[in-house]
Amino acid sequence: MSKSELNKIPSGEAVGIVAAQSVGEPGTQMTMRTFHYAGVAEQVPTGLPRLIELVDARKEPKKPLMDIHLAGAASQDEKKAQAIANEIESITLGRIADVEEDFLNKRINVDVDPDEMAHLSVELDAVRKKVKAAAGGEVETEGNVLHVKPKVNSLRMLRRLTNRLKGMPIRGVERIRRCVVIKGKNGYFIRTAGSNLSGIAKVEGVDASRLYTNDVKEVEKVLGIEAARNSMVREIKQVLDMQGLNVDARHIMLLADAMTMNGKIKSVGRHGLSGEKAGVLARAAFEETVKHLVNASIQAEEDHLIGVTENIIVGQTVPLGTGLVRLKMKI
Repeated sequence: MSKSELNKIPSGEAVGIVAAQSVGEPGTQMTMRTFHYAGVAEQVPTGLPRLIELVDARKEPKKPLMDIHLAGAASQDEKKAQAIANEIESITLGRIADVEEDFLNKRINVDVDPDEMAHLSVELDAVRKKVKAAAGGEVETEGNVLHVKPKVNSLRMLRRLTNRLKGMPIRGVERIRRCVVIKGKNGYFIRTAGSNLSGIAKVEGVDASRLYTNDVKEVEKVLGIEAARNSMVREIKQVLDMQGLNVDARHIMLLADAMTMNGKIKSVGRHGLSGEKAGVLARAAFEETVKHLVNASIQAEEDHLIGVTENIIVGQTVPLGTGLVRLKMKI
């Protein structure tokens, strides 16, 4: 027999319970510390906080990161890599100008810093066009100050528009707050604070086939559920490896498969996998007991006792291992 044949899991093995134990037990021994990622001056959650973030299928991670690998000569030339990084980094209006509302005249004053504009090679005319497009209405230029008179009828709307203008990108890829060029094993790559897969894939000089983000939900949205599943496996494995915990990849793969089996990422918990179990008693045994029992009563649901929990509740043999064998005797 081949090794792969010998390593096949026998029928009736409690793979889910073994996987839950294998990931859960080391998970309790993780430290709560955060970790500084090389180059990006941000505290990125690792260990238990990051693991919870992943299995809860949060909309976006607390600190999204991207690794951008470069195509062609830029991957071996630091200056070219830095030029691409400068092109990617998002420059917001609030970074190059003071944006304040003038309630008396119902307008917004944008006081642009000429030194900051020169340093970031941004032109006043380009800023004016972007502001006009975002705010609507009229824009008057007075030296380095833009007076924006938008078509809003209340002071609250004026304040809301001011806040929107402060975060408006003037240049670069949206949601990418900071870029750092790092020397890797195979040349230079860019690490970013913030994530935008579809935006970065369009940038010239970037190797779109090797883009990576730690935002699993964004991977699902842009590249599909299979890519998201692979990303989930990689992220959980990375968390465990960083803590020096040796967990077989197959347990993590089973967890990722369970979370993505319906074509979209679902959390492990009462709003996801546990709340959608097939059996009524299994759902009721986890959380929100009364809600599940009442709903099942209203809809006249039947429980076929196919799982472990239900059989323990009713005092039957669990359908696992030898309990899976059913014999009929013909007399």
